Amino acid sequence: MSVTELGREHATMRVTNLQPLLEVESLTKLYQPGKGCQDISFALWPGEVLGIVGESGSGKSTLLRVLSGRETPDCGAVNYQFEGGSQASLYALSESERRRLLRTDWGVVHQHPMDGLRPRVSAGGNIGERLMAVGNRHYGDIRDQALEWLSQVEIPTDRIDDMPITFSGGMQQRLQIARNLVTHPRLIFMDEPTGGLDVSVQARLLDLIRNLVTDLGLSVVIVTHDLAVARLLAHRLVVMKESRIVETGLTDQVLDDPQHPYTQLLVSSVLQG
Repeated sequence: MSVTELGREHATMRVTNLQPLLEVESLTKLYQPGKGCQDISFALWPGEVLGIVGESGSGKSTLLRVLSGRETPDCGAVNYQFEGGSQASLYALSESERRRLLRTDWGVVHQHPMDGLRPRVSAGGNIGERLMAVGNRHYGDIRDQALEWLSQVEIPTDRIDDMPITFSGGMQQRLQIARNLVTHPRLIFMDEPTGGLDVSVQARLLDLIRNLVTDLGLSVVIVTHDLAVARLLAHRLVVMKESRIVETGLTDQVLDDPQHPYTQLLVSSVLQG
């Protein structure tokens, strides 16, 4: 069974689950007044892509780190529903349990791809490490899956033994995506995944992400300052300003008919630009 076929099978199983995958309640992490995130509440559903938008310093990246268990909140809760239907509060889990969650059910795609890759490990090894973290020990199987995923993210398979530092920025980002998706996680956190790439590379990467998200039935929380990226990928948007949510709704609704003055300003600045 191919990666895409397997992903569609997973996706079919997931969309029958009518419970939120992630429930966020009054989440707060402040470094100083207005810096960080505060009183954040929302639900993320299976197969949904949620975009978090706002200007630099609005708190969206802080929120992403807290949601993904990489930073401890001051207060509030993040509740996650596991595959079997059981629920757990993220910060009631031990640190080792949270790390395991990030290696199995979840994935994180960093803005700077080398933050999510091992620079002195080959491309195939970067993918293989994630497979080994979930118990795969057969070298031949690991290499076969690495080859398939390199092909899936449009990296020439003859580069499987090359180091990521020899790749272009766009290829590094695609490798980071393959490393995250090889274990078929249920939830991916993405922080400005197209940041720093030129326009043509961005377009290819966005098309790749959109197709993989659809084929694999992934739930995604994506942080971006680029409203065009948000429109292309996200089903629903959260708009942040000075650490708080000021508007939320379906993506087209928010971008085509913004209600909050700050959202109106964001949209009009894009149109004028």
